[in-house]
Amino acid sequence: MQGLGKLLVIGFGPGAMEHITHRALEALRESEVIIGYNTYVDLIRPLLTGQEIVRTGMTEEVSRAQEAVRQAEAGKIVAVISSGDAGVYGMAGLVYEVLMERGWKPDSGVEVEVVPGVSAIQSCASLLGAPVMHDACTISLSDHLTPWDTIKRRVEAAASADFVIALYNPRSGRRTRQIVETQEILLRYRDPKTPVGLVKSAYRDRQHVVITTLEDMLNHDIGMLTTVIIGNSSTMMYEGLMVTPRGYQRKYTLNATEQPLRPHERLRTEAEPWSLGAMEARAAASGTAAGQSAAGAAPAGPATSPAGSDAGGATAVLVAERPAPAVAATHAAAAAASIGAAELAAEALGRLAAGGALAGEAASRWLDAGPGAAAPQALERTAPAPGSKPPLFEVGVSPGVGNKKFSAAQMALLAQCAGDDGELEYTPEHQIILRVPTFEPDRLVAELRAAKFIVVPIGDVIKVKACDFCNMEKDDAVPMAEHLQAVIGGVSAPKETSVALNGCGMACYGAVLEDIGIVYRKGGYDLFLGGKKFGRNAHPAQPVAEGIPGDEIGGIVERIVAEYKEKGHPNERFHKFFKRVGVIQGFRHVDAPVTVEVNPVCGD
Repeated sequence: MQGLGKLLVIGFGPGAMEHITHRALEALRESEVIIGYNTYVDLIRPLLTGQEIVRTGMTEEVSRAQEAVRQAEAGKIVAVISSGDAGVYGMAGLVYEVLMERGWKPDSGVEVEVVPGVSAIQSCASLLGAPVMHDACTISLSDHLTPWDTIKRRVEAAASADFVIALYNPRSGRRTRQIVETQEILLRYRDPKTPVGLVKSAYRDRQHVVITTLEDMLNHDIGMLTTVIIGNSSTMMYEGLMVTPRGYQRKYTLNATEQPLRPHERLRTEAEPWSLGAMEARAAASGTAAGQSAAGAAPAGPATSPAGSDAGGATAVLVAERPAPAVAATHAAAAAASIGAAELAAEALGRLAAGGALAGEAASRWLDAGPGAAAPQALERTAPAPGSKPPLFEVGVSPGVGNKKFSAAQMALLAQCAGDDGELEYTPEHQIILRVPTFEPDRLVAELRAAKFIVVPIGDVIKVKACDFCNMEKDDAVPMAEHLQAVIGGVSAPKETSVALNGCGMACYGAVLEDIGIVYRKGGYDLFLGGKKFGRNAHPAQPVAEGIPGDEIGGIVERIVAEYKEKGHPNERFHKFFKRVGVIQGFRHVDAPVTVEVNPVCGD
């Protein structure tokens, strides 16, 4: 039996050669196979010496990890590369997950070594000055694998606890709302003038560094290659740098050579009135249980002790040092005098709900349920707290599944709904996306539907599209398009999925390129599954059936969507799901022809 190989999971830092560790360089040299995302392979190509290269595109992380494990089990030394640190939003965890699925044991399976690298929070912080000198956290705003509600709770907790926050994956071409909502949450806890650093492509050719403020950050370019570092209440700007003091000024005089406290005095509890030891000493002296004081337990009723007093403990000292910021400053100061950071975060989440965010979530659930759900007026809504900002509500609006013509009255209504603070975005699917801050999404949806709009949620849902049936001259299939919109339009799915219908055999609307394509021809319907419109391996959908009767096609498509919704993995596109399961509702997957890569030799 062939011996097992080795898996080297390598973090190569930001990309500059001088920031790759000596061990990472050694690991690359000893590897026989290099596996990585296209961009990362290109970054380290000057370091390669003829190793076999396996490179894939974005969202292919699982296949990379599986291939790495397969080749290592076949006896090869395999390097899986990540930028930054492989254990921070990198490939290390996924490689271990794939190994665990195969029953891997460290003592008998392939050897695994994770080679650490410089993560983005470290490389970007070094270009900004010293913004993470105190407690900091990283939060990825990508909701492709993590539910957005979970991410919002983490932002809320980190904001209320005064962490310096590094945001990874802040915005992409399709994910634009997340950074906006994150800024809104942070402004409830932080001064609008809080320093913010934006670093794009740290230590790479297109490096770009901006230092701005929390209120102004969205006026700058932020994309997938940007790391956003948001200061805490003590972070300051100085000569184009961000610096977060660690607290030395509490004990030391920084502009004096002679310090008031001698070295042996600096760790005494009386020199650290904010510390747990000092709190326990005060509690013992007053007869209060130390555990109560340390946990921030408070008597019933509003706190009356001034910030910084013995009753407030360490949390009160921290709040007293904050600049008077945000909408919730007074409330936060009062609460901090009696409760700890965890309790403050939980209480803040309650205020977020009272501010109307739950109303938006309820409206989204109603939209997802479809036209047959209860009327939106029946939704419960909590009155917004005074001074709170309305959450951003986002829906897709169209005049009809096959109708591409908006009336003047409909356009006027959309403009009125958007107002000065909202926006309208026209999409290639002949749909307008309405984004508007509102505490009353249910009323807004009812008003749009009363104007004969189709209103559906956007994101990872089923989108029903159709041609205009030659300006309704070939309208035999219109009832089927409307039926599909009514039963599956806007239904949640593992990934945004297009169900497209063409009204004649010309198929000029391109239904055969979509996830699920339906073409009306000679009184029946042809069905196509698993198209991929974009990317290097784009291909049309696979024709799986011809001439399906009109009284059967609707049910077939509904069952296909139901199976995909039930069995699809989170973020798994329909064409990948079809290939993975092999057979869906009796229709068997057939691999698309392999693309032949041509590398022409330069001639005269």
